[in-house]
Amino acid sequence: MAKQHAAVDFKRLLDNQDADFKPTIQILDEVGKVVNPDIMPDLSDDQLVDLMSKMVWQRVLDQRATALNRQGRLGFYAPSAGEEASMIGSHAAMKKEDWLLPAYRDLPQLIQHGLPLDKAFLWSRGHVAGNEYPEDFHALPPQIIIGAQYVQTAGVALGLKKNGSDEVAFTYTGDGGTSQGDFYEGVNFAGHFKAPALFIVQDNGFAISVPRANQTAAKTLAQKAVAAGVPGVQVDGMDALAVYEVTKEARAWAAAGNGPVLIETLTYRYGPHTLSGDDPTRYRSKETDELWQKRDPLIRMRNFLTDKGLWSKDKEDALIEKVKDDIKNAINEADKAPQQTVSRFLKDTYEESPQNVAEQLAEFQGKESK
Repeated sequence: MAKQHAAVDFKRLLDNQDADFKPTIQILDEVGKVVNPDIMPDLSDDQLVDLMSKMVWQRVLDQRATALNRQGRLGFYAPSAGEEASMIGSHAAMKKEDWLLPAYRDLPQLIQHGLPLDKAFLWSRGHVAGNEYPEDFHALPPQIIIGAQYVQTAGVALGLKKNGSDEVAFTYTGDGGTSQGDFYEGVNFAGHFKAPALFIVQDNGFAISVPRANQTAAKTLAQKAVAAGVPGVQVDGMDALAVYEVTKEARAWAAAGNGPVLIETLTYRYGPHTLSGDDPTRYRSKETDELWQKRDPLIRMRNFLTDKGLWSKDKEDALIEKVKDDIKNAINEADKAPQQTVSRFLKDTYEESPQNVAEQLAEFQGKESK
């Protein structure tokens, strides 16, 4: 059956610059019931199952990565449990040739875009091999500097436009990233040049420990697009179908030459900001955690697919075991990477080494060869 109308009228949003609050777009409610059938995405049963499978994959990856970190087998890691609908739903709307500029929490999208899992683990360890991408892999390594990927995305998107490409540049940041100057500069630049970029703000409510309400007086983060003359839309970030549909339409808008779109996904991270000493119990209440646990994106998608006869506990359990095996194999592969050396660092830093560095390089190469 043909869809009656689109989920988002980007032209109306662009023309209506009064910054009034726009209702949050939702398709599935907290128990997995369809509440907005008119904008249901045109996905086959297989595609729906694939979407759920990737969300389960991300949840297991998060659990295993956390365990590996505590065992000392991984380095830096930012948990992503709770944000599966936001991450997987938006990435599902990307095309393989699109460019992905992730933040440090966005390893799931990067891996789904084609980064081998063992390379993602090497990146977490700070190994240079985790940043070595083939030329046909359209992605940049995760950005550690908060919001800096927004400026980079504006540049990549402008390059795509100048080259006459129909590719789109995707990027992500959290609610805290919207308080950075790079966020405004990137959105403003891309908006002025109508560059094909999608700026996705994963609003999980806290910039490390700072509540969103303490960062800005804006009613929504999506409204920050108004000042740049860019359409902004807010979507239920725990609803994979809504995130997918909005992102798909936003991508079509940008690819058609209309300029960028800012999407705010209302989501939540169940774990700490990172595993480097953050304790969320110091700034989040038990009541808040319980409220968002009821909104778990896996619960609503699981219920939706089960009602359609497309999902079962046995199917999910089998998938979980497979993902665990894949992760075990990937971490073992990462263990095989050669140890990094000082001489390699020096070679990577300078294309032509100055005299003092050349002397150090020769010294370290001599030591490392023994």
